Amino acid sequence: MIFIVVKFTIRADRSDEWLSLVDEFTQATRREPGNIFFEWSRSVDNPHQFVLVEAFESGQAGELHVNSEHFKTAMAWMPDVVAETPEIVNVEVPQDGWGRMGELAPRQDR
Repeated sequence: MIFIVVKFTIRADRSDEWLSLVDEFTQATRREPGNIFFEWSRSVDNPHQFVLVEAFESGQAGELHVNSEHFKTAMAWMPDVVAETPEIVNVEVPQDGWGRMGELAPRQDR
């Protein structure tokens, strides 16, 4: 699985509309064959920063993603909205999606 995390810092005057702006891109990506997940979160420390957590089944699926029309469209308009170059972590991991955390589980009723 290809696991990717990207930090996007958005211009202050555009950050409140960011999730609406990326909605079409997000929905199209989630429909791609080989996409496992594509999820946005807003930073609790910086209201203008969003974190994208995404995964694809393989490098080939990731390559199809970056060559898709919706990716190219997003890359064309995003420079007008981002405040700085996004930061990225991109790794291959030997699993197929989310696993369960071994150190924590809900407490069972006694």
